[in-house]
Formats: sequence, C-alpha cells, structure tokens
Amino acid sequence: MGIVSIPRRKIRATDDMNADLADSRDWVDIVAGGSLLAGGLLLLARQRRAGLVMSVAGAALTLLGQQEMVREWWHQFPGYVDRVQSMIGQVQSSMEDLSATRENLRQALTGTGK
Repeated sequence: MGIVSIPRRKIRATDDMNADLADSRDWVDIVAGGSLLAGGLLLLARQRRAGLVMSVAGAALTLLGQQEMVREWWHQFPGYVDRVQSMIGQVQSSMEDLSATRENLRQALTGTGK
C-alpha cells in the first residue's frame, strides 16, 4: 500500500476579494471618465442641461472612487477657511489704511486740513 500525499489547499479568499475590488474600482474609473467626457462633449454641443447632468454624475463617481482623498480634504477644509478669513481681514485692513492715506493726501493737496 502506497502513501499518497494530499496537497494543502491555500486560502485565496483575500486574493479573490482584492481582485474583485480592483476590478470594480477600474470599472468605476472608466465610467466616471466616460461620464466626464460625455458631459464635456454635450456642453460643447450646447446641450447645457444634459452636459451638466453627465458632468456631475462623472464627478460624483470620481469622488466615490477616491473616498480616502475626499475624507482627507474634508478634514483640512476648516484650516483653509481660517486662512481665507485671515487673508480677507488683512486685505480689509490694507484697504482701510489706503483709504485713510488717500483722504490725507486729498486734504494736503486741496489745503482743507482739519
């Protein structure tokens, strides 16, 4: 009687799931790109409403495929808003200084000082 060795079966469930996920992500990217392209062509053809719908659908599918990046941007968004508000405050104070300087210059040139 001979001894027969039975090879062990490797578990490939994770490999199959990763392959399925990559395939579905590829399809989402292809559909998103096609939607954006179709939307652009429709906009060029002066079909605004249909072009806008297709472009928004393509953008939504792109964001669906890039969820991690969108999440990162969402967490960084308040910092950007704070920076923009700070820049607006600086511009506003510069405009007030410029206005005061303009008024002083006008008074000096016309001789109507206080």
